[in-house]
Amino acid sequence: MSEIDEKSRELIKTRIISKMQDIKSFPQFVMETMKKLNDPESNAADVAQSLSRDEGLVLRILKLANSAAYGMTRNISNISEAIALLGYKSVSNIILAATVYSAMDKGLSGYALDRGELWRHSLMVAYTSRKLAQITDKVSTEDAYVGGLLHDIGKVILNDYVRFGYGIIVKMVEEKHIPFTEAEQKVLGFDHSAIGEILVGKWDMPEAYRIAVAYHHRPNDLPDDKKQHQPLLDVVTLSNTICLMLGIGLGADGLQTYMFPETIERLGIKNFESLLSEMVDFVSNVVNDMGDMTGL
Repeated sequence: MSEIDEKSRELIKTRIISKMQDIKSFPQFVMETMKKLNDPESNAADVAQSLSRDEGLVLRILKLANSAAYGMTRNISNISEAIALLGYKSVSNIILAATVYSAMDKGLSGYALDRGELWRHSLMVAYTSRKLAQITDKVSTEDAYVGGLLHDIGKVILNDYVRFGYGIIVKMVEEKHIPFTEAEQKVLGFDHSAIGEILVGKWDMPEAYRIAVAYHHRPNDLPDDKKQHQPLLDVVTLSNTICLMLGIGLGADGLQTYMFPETIERLGIKNFESLLSEMVDFVSNVVNDMGDMTGL
């Protein structure tokens, strides 16, 4: 049997949708803090006051503010100062990372990922996307970070069902030489990109992030009426591929990973080998600096 029968597929689809309905939106505390970060009349002290209700999050922001990942050159010990230096966009993204961390920091046997591997991969794609956005100057660095962070969020939902059909999916990948996501779609009727797009939409996040999640395995299929999001999509797609090439979060779906030359061309990259060498050094430095920076 190469695919699950239609009755089982429909049952899986029903259960997936039901499971997604159980996923909660962001906590009220997070929503309140995000509102302050988006309020042009608020200041760093206002945001710091809101954040002070979560000591763990304060410590994470201070730790990141003093990390090589953000390039700060002096010690920062005051949360208001850290917010002012990092900027509202960065702080908003840190809060987002801390919020999704608990969902990602678990083992996903369906994707052959040990506990923490999805989080490590997602965080590294986020950092790599930010760096690539800086190098190419095609998209906002912070938008690139969020797109990279969220690109594989659908795996959290789809994991149990991929595990159910794992043998069939892997056999299809090996025998037909197709990407894991294509095999997911053929076997289950969904792939993790489609599920991720629905989930990001449920969180009421901007369309650009939903596009990055939905199309990061097929960047050349973006509809014409969504082409304004192509640069972000290309940055996330290429960053994901680079991280997989470097063995970061190389689970079952790393099989048959494809490098899209069109993304390289659209981003204006003339020497990919030189870029890859630069990204290897960058990723190595971030990994060393990251240490136990969980939730960041």
